[in-house]
Amino acid sequence: MASTMPNFLTRLFRPFTTSTRMSLNPEGRSTADFPANAQKCTVAAGCFWGVEHLFRKTFEGKGLLDARVGYIGGDASSPSYRAVCSGRTGHAESLQVTFDPSTLSYATLLEFFYKMHDPTTPNRQGMDTGTQYRSAIFYHSPEQKAEAEGVTQKVQRQWWKQGTVSTEILEAGQWWDAEDYHQLYLHNNPGGYECPAHFVRKFPDLV
Repeated sequence: MASTMPNFLTRLFRPFTTSTRMSLNPEGRSTADFPANAQKCTVAAGCFWGVEHLFRKTFEGKGLLDARVGYIGGDASSPSYRAVCSGRTGHAESLQVTFDPSTLSYATLLEFFYKMHDPTTPNRQGMDTGTQYRSAIFYHSPEQKAEAEGVTQKVQRQWWKQGTVSTEILEAGQWWDAEDYHQLYLHNNPGGYECPAHFVRKFPDLV
């Protein structure tokens, strides 16, 4: 059932839980089923519910093999949602996509990332504020780092000219899956909170 609360109040009253993390993706597909050439793309763009929802909606069946929400970029071991929300662990609410690069390119995912959130608002998306809502790309190889830097330079010059892109580009460290109820949240809770900064901008193609 859709919530009758205004979206921002739904966000404020998100439940805390101690439910265990899942070892499989939300559809129950084992990572052993992924093709040998599968790669990961890990990004942070504010509240991870909407980030996952938009990436799935856009790329499912088009090279996206899996999408998990979780925590990365911090110091604490096995952080909980409550701890991350405190801002004291250093983690960002993030999305980790597994994709088939023969069908879907890393650059395409990064360009979509820069279209679906505002990278010029440091530690904030919409009304959500704190370091856990920062904009970041966590690269998994030197090639991904170079591509992330190149795409970021282009979007600064061509798409986000009126502000300064604050997106961090960092080596991916330890990833922690978020609690079960965060996975596929908006699929399972239609009408749940969506950050108002999460929508796809109609930018021209990068050159």
